[in-house]
Amino acid sequence: MNMHATALWCDAPGVVSARAGAVGDGIAVGTLYTGISRGTERLVFQGRVPDSEAGRMRAPAQEGDFPFPVKYGYAAVGRVLEGPREGQEVFALYPHQTQFRLPAEALTPLPDGLPADRAVLGANMETALNILWDSGAGAGDQIAVVGAGLVGTLTGYLAARLPGAEVTLVDVNADRAMPARTLDCEFASPEAAPRDCDVVIHTSATAEGLASAIDCAGVEAAVVEASWYGSGTVAAPLGGAFHSRRLRIIGSQVGQVPPHRRARWDYARRLGMALNLLRDPRLDILISGETAFADLPERYGAILGDPATLCHRVRYDPI
Repeated sequence: MNMHATALWCDAPGVVSARAGAVGDGIAVGTLYTGISRGTERLVFQGRVPDSEAGRMRAPAQEGDFPFPVKYGYAAVGRVLEGPREGQEVFALYPHQTQFRLPAEALTPLPDGLPADRAVLGANMETALNILWDSGAGAGDQIAVVGAGLVGTLTGYLAARLPGAEVTLVDVNADRAMPARTLDCEFASPEAAPRDCDVVIHTSATAEGLASAIDCAGVEAAVVEASWYGSGTVAAPLGGAFHSRRLRIIGSQVGQVPPHRRARWDYARRLGMALNLLRDPRLDILISGETAFADLPERYGAILGDPATLCHRVRYDPI
């Protein structure tokens, strides 16, 4: 099967275009949907990937190099177009592109009960699962998640499934209260956030959010820093009671499975579990908009710049 694909490229700070993308090798897939991961993609769009992290932050099927031009993204859902798996719907870590080829082992079948249009949350759910593992949260814990964006809300959703756990999402945006409560979490502004928490997770990528997270932590509690700041820096309030409370700050990044699980969990098992965890239809509340791929170059900057964006879904014409 001859394939010619169109992809979204970041060409310069704040500049994107739709043009040819390399198809690759392996099994042919026609894209149905991709998901925009606002936090990471905004840093790529702005050219804020630091040189020191350029290798580690490469997406699995990235084309080009940071800062520009680069074809970036990692949340694609498509349909296999050929061979014994023809017609199967799959998830792949692939950029925004109309069709592509990947080896069979890089195509994860969607589990029964997971619709393709929700499966675009797969990469973000995988990140949330890894954050929860890094946090060490357990049954009965009081847990605060500071930053109720997509990853923070998914992490809160998972934490709320721990028996007896009390989970509060903390955000300056009061509109995030509805998704939080829909997904079994409490919601609070930073001023009303719980204190003396057993576990605190920070995902807002702001200095103010990190300060709130530290304020929420109880004695000898862990603060999991799951934000990615790119080439930026952030002030960490380590004065006051930080030392007397013997707090710990733990960095969490999805590129590595936590050490205490690495012997049993590989990336494939983790992604498969993330997709299974998406079968709850309530998670559709995290899809905050949808755009046709043909319109994406014109709208991409506005989507990334809108603080109301959770997961923005990109729709592709059937092949």
